[in-house]
Amino acid sequence: MGPMGLMFMLKTMGLAAFISTVLLLAVSFFVLVTARKAEEQWLKVFGYVVAILLWISAAIVFSGVMSAMASKKCPRSPMKMQGMMKDRKFMKMREKMPEAPMPAQPEPGE
Repeated sequence: MGPMGLMFMLKTMGLAAFISTVLLLAVSFFVLVTARKAEEQWLKVFGYVVAILLWISAAIVFSGVMSAMASKKCPRSPMKMQGMMKDRKFMKMREKMPEAPMPAQPEPGE
């Protein structure tokens, strides 16, 4: 992957992180509004716990992508290279293997 492709991938990851973070925070807002209107105590506690988990999820998504962008490394690149190397090794092994003869097929009348 060239430098332009990497920059495009990083910008796309940043945009996706921003959008998913905003969506998680918006959902947590509505969970909090609903939890405050709840009359039962256990439902309020459950709403606050869900909202906190959504905040933690948003922070993990945002910080993970921002750290990847700061290091200018695409997290998917090493996996692609590793997969390509496995394919090359497989192809070399396949070239070295002798051709196996086809098993004899029985005659249709037998």
